[in-house]
Amino acid sequence: MSPRRNRPRGGAKADPSAAGGGPRSVSLDRTESWRGEDWVVRRISGGGAAKHYRCPGCDQEIPPGVPHVVTWPQYGDVDNRRHWHGPCWSARDRRGVRVQRSRNAPRY
Repeated sequence: MSPRRNRPRGGAKADPSAAGGGPRSVSLDRTESWRGEDWVVRRISGGGAAKHYRCPGCDQEIPPGVPHVVTWPQYGDVDNRRHWHGPCWSARDRRGVRVQRSRNAPRY
């Protein structure tokens, strides 16, 4: 007995451009409103994260290989991208952007 085939045998192949009238583009970006501004939000998988980033929500490092969120203003410059931990982005209204302090700076 031979193993089951998971691919269809021959026949007409579906043309993806025929149904929609053109090539379809799938965007994984979504737009969210925060502080009166529209932000583009993109989820990055662990395999797509190749550099070290600093999360503005908790001021902790995001190491390579960790899934996270990249955000930037919708009508702003792409240089304004920020890499957030997923939970930090979800809790952004409860957490302000943390001020970076030196090690011995007072906390008032």
